[in-house]
Amino acid sequence: MFAGVAEADALVRLATGELRVRGRLADASNATLYSVAGTPEGELACVYKPVAGERPLWDFPDDTLARREVASYAVSAATGWDVVPPTVFRDGPLGPGSVQLWLQAPPDADEDADEDADEDADEADHGAVDADGADGAEVVVLPQPGAGLVDITTARGVPRGWLPVLRAEDHTGRPVVLAHADDARLRRIAVLDAVLNNADRKGGHVLPGWHGAVHGVDHGLTFHVEPKLRTVLWGWAGADLLEDERAVLERLREELGERLGEVLVELLSVEEVVATLERVEQLLRTGRLPRQRGQRALPWPPF
Repeated sequence: MFAGVAEADALVRLATGELRVRGRLADASNATLYSVAGTPEGELACVYKPVAGERPLWDFPDDTLARREVASYAVSAATGWDVVPPTVFRDGPLGPGSVQLWLQAPPDADEDADEDADEDADEADHGAVDADGADGAEVVVLPQPGAGLVDITTARGVPRGWLPVLRAEDHTGRPVVLAHADDARLRRIAVLDAVLNNADRKGGHVLPGWHGAVHGVDHGLTFHVEPKLRTVLWGWAGADLLEDERAVLERLREELGERLGEVLVELLSVEEVVATLERVEQLLRTGRLPRQRGQRALPWPPF
């Protein structure tokens, strides 16, 4: 289940529903549109990222980010970890693109959202949905960036048991620490990112789900053939793989040679699929999570 919706049901409704754009995520670098997929069962909130809205990048092929989003979901689904919400590639009002289930806050979050509305209005619009100022605009409850598991805090404010990633200074010269929880749900995202070669795991791309679930979103910068892992989840760098992580990676290795590999070849280049298999094999061979390489191991900004 993702946000109270069965995965198989979500995939069908995302792929076949009438896609209607309701707003946009104001701080996204590429066109990221809050939308709904209308079906006889009702409207399903989703994020629509049209290929036409992708900004060219020097290190990734043009017009490929949406397909990388879908490929990341396919790998996530194969792990059984439910990290990436259901995602499909389809046509939409602005042309073909990826459509991903919106991580709607659970019903009991509505009261909390109302209580915090005045406070939130004074804060920066990180991740805010811009409905172009229309009267009577739909109120959208946004998931908490970092899911309470990733944060930038003072040196003394790091929660007990958290893993520091970077020590720095803020604009006033005050020492701050980028850190994350030593949490199994978060660690699975770190392992998946190593497989995907995720070049953009910001703290804001980690979101809470229902019933304690933790999900990862925004996977357009993945599957490059060159090592490009950039993440805020370096707390486990060099750590031995756990038994269940090895079991999942061994299953992925098999599936990449079978149906999963066939799915990825339809979305990525053959070279990128081969590189994915090689990353899985390297993880199994070393038995460890990767360590930081070079000077660009952290995404910027980190949230």
